[in-house]
Parts: sequence; structure tokens; C-alpha cells
Amino acid sequence: MLEQLLPPPIAAVERYDDELPVELFPEEEALLAGAVPKRKFEFGTARWCAREAMKRLGVEPVAILPGPKREPQWPPEVVGSLTHCSGYRAAALALKSGYQTIGIDAEPHGPAPKGVLEAIALPAEIRRMPGLKVDDPKICWDRLLFSAKESTYKAWYPVTQRWLGFEDADITLNADGTFHSRILLPGTPIAGFHGRWLVQGDIVITAIAVPAS
Repeated sequence: MLEQLLPPPIAAVERYDDELPVELFPEEEALLAGAVPKRKFEFGTARWCAREAMKRLGVEPVAILPGPKREPQWPPEVVGSLTHCSGYRAAALALKSGYQTIGIDAEPHGPAPKGVLEAIALPAEIRRMPGLKVDDPKICWDRLLFSAKESTYKAWYPVTQRWLGFEDADITLNADGTFHSRILLPGTPIAGFHGRWLVQGDIVITAIAVPAS
């Protein structure tokens, strides 16, 4: 699924269950003290995906710990992103020599809970919703917008080390499987991102990958 959205130099690994045994590093185990089983499973499988991606890139697998904003901290030569939702875990990694940043997000493909769209969307994004529903009524565009916002933040923060709120990116979704995120913050070095999206079964996934300049 993810490989349909990202070019081959990027190592994309995904799983749809937590059945594989996962050996965590001691530092990772320490983060899960007191965590419920669901959290432990999704945490472990996502890191299994990431370490498989590292192997494909020829990078020695390491512990993947959260940074100040809970972003995954990668080896110095790597950029990447993690995501997990019910029934899906994935990682996408690339060498910094080839890519500046990556952001991926997966969500259950169903209507967003009541009030979510109004909480995350700009007025312009809400105005575009009726037209999108006409373009393809089978797509849960509100949930797709939320996922695109998440991918945008995940691509944004590692490059800028700045917070990006839902209101700070105006996202145009397109029925052809693409989207554009226009960053609204003043004085930013990044004007926006181009991304792609895909719905398969009950999962919607969005992805952004920015080649190194």
C-alpha cells in the first residue's frame, strides 16, 4: 500500500497485524513501563517496520526513541516517518543524501467523529468539501484531510523544529490521489508540500516525500 505512494529509493515497510515477535531495545522497553498491551503491540510492530527499513538502506538498526515533540529520532544519516492505526503499522525511511524529509500517516477510512472537521479545518478547506464529495462520494474526505494534516506536520517538524498547528496549513485535496499543503506561517523556509493519498479497504494513508535539494 505505502509503496504505491513513495518512490523506490525510499524503504517502505508495513504490517497489518502484531503477530510477529518484536525484540525491543532496553531504552524502548523503558518507555513502555505501565503501558497497556495495545500500546505495546503497536509501538513494537512500528519499530519492527522501521528496523526492517533500516536494513534495506544498509543502516545498522538502532533504538528509535521519541524526541521533544514525540517525533522519532533516527540515525544521523536517515530521515523517516512512522504511523499506526487499527489494523495497520508502517515506516518509511530514506537516506538523507537522497531525501530531505518524509511524512506518512494512516487512519481508519470512515467518517471523522462529530466535531473533528470543524476543529482541524480552515474555512477554505470546509468550503471545498462539498465539491470533493461530488467528485468521489465513496471517499471520507474529512478523515483524509485529517491524515494529510498529520503527514504535513510529520514532514514539517524535522526540517524546521517548529510547531505546526492544524490552522497553519491549508490543504487542497484532489480526487486524482494527490494533495498540496500550503504553509501559512510567516517567515517559513518551506512554502508547502506535495503529497499523495490512497484508500484501500478500511485504511486511508497519506504520504509526503521531499527530495534533497
